[in-house]
Amino acid sequence: QVRLVESGGGLVQVGGSLRLSCVLSGTIFKFNDMAWYRQAPGKQRELVAGITNGARINYADSVKGRFTISRDNAKNTVYLQMDSLKPEDTAVYYCNDPRRGVMYSWGKGTLVTVSS
Repeated sequence: QVRLVESGGGLVQVGGSLRLSCVLSGTIFKFNDMAWYRQAPGKQRELVAGITNGARINYADSVKGRFTISRDNAKNTVYLQMDSLKPEDTAVYYCNDPRRGVMYSWGKGTLVTVSS
């Protein structure tokens, strides 16, 4: 059974940093593309950053230069390093394989709250 478990969220002040982790189990991780998404209260879920199985990376314009996505295939884990956090980064963060036809059931996510 495929399972996604996100962790690393918390409360941080404006300008602070957090590192999120996501473990994908039940599949051969190195073949997966992976992405981080977020959903703020009252808003739709949006793509934040993605990394393919060949390590090609893309970012939403709103996080370019502040967030860094990476993966460790040996640990079945994808990371999101978030620096220079802003109040508008407050959201529940999720990970998944973004490919249509592959995307798995969503995990519980991890809450990031940026206080001003």
